[in-house]
Amino acid sequence: MFDVRQVGKTLVNRTQGLRNANDSLLGRVVEMSLGDLSKDESRSFRKIQLKVDEIQGKNCLTNFYRMDMTTDKLRSMVKKWQSLIEAFVDVKTTDGYLVRLFAVSFTSRRRNQIKKTTYAQAAQIRQIRKKMFEIMTEEAVACDLKELVAKVTSSASASAQDAIAVRIEKACQGIYPLQNTYTRKVKILKAPKFDVSALLALHGGANAAGDDTGAKASKDFVEPAIQASV
Repeated sequence: MFDVRQVGKTLVNRTQGLRNANDSLLGRVVEMSLGDLSKDESRSFRKIQLKVDEIQGKNCLTNFYRMDMTTDKLRSMVKKWQSLIEAFVDVKTTDGYLVRLFAVSFTSRRRNQIKKTTYAQAAQIRQIRKKMFEIMTEEAVACDLKELVAKVTSSASASAQDAIAVRIEKACQGIYPLQNTYTRKVKILKAPKFDVSALLALHGGANAAGDDTGAKASKDFVEPAIQASV
């Protein structure tokens, strides 16, 4: 799902009596920057939350839990003399995850515009929001969670916009020019029944998780010579 697989370490109390260390780790949510996960500093304004779903030895196997934007990035985009347009939609992926997607966009100046402000009319905002609903739904229902995360965390433009946001911006050019369009937040509302094999497949199989079950045994064993006396 991401370029960097080992994202860090987490502390836990040792197993003692009836209290198991694994029980304390399961369900733990860790937050990190997308810039660290993808080795791309231009995408560091996105925060990714990963949830620990399985323990394999000393490795915690995580799955996507939530995505958000940093406060400084959001505030840097809000300016005077423009309209802010937001939309959210609930969609179900092909692998059974119920996901809520949030999109944000701002109106932009037209080419050769003299007027100071770029306010969109209420009817235009409704049309743009309708386009956002359609595109987000269309993009999400046709893929699984892994593909959806790849879409919303991709860098499809010079300003590190995701693929869905770029498509929204292009589709709305005929209604009103847009700028700073992003998929602002992604939340998992409901997850399907936990499947260990699906999680292992997401992490590249059992070997990637540190489990050597089923590995081919070495045939270099040689029996020792018989000793004359003991």
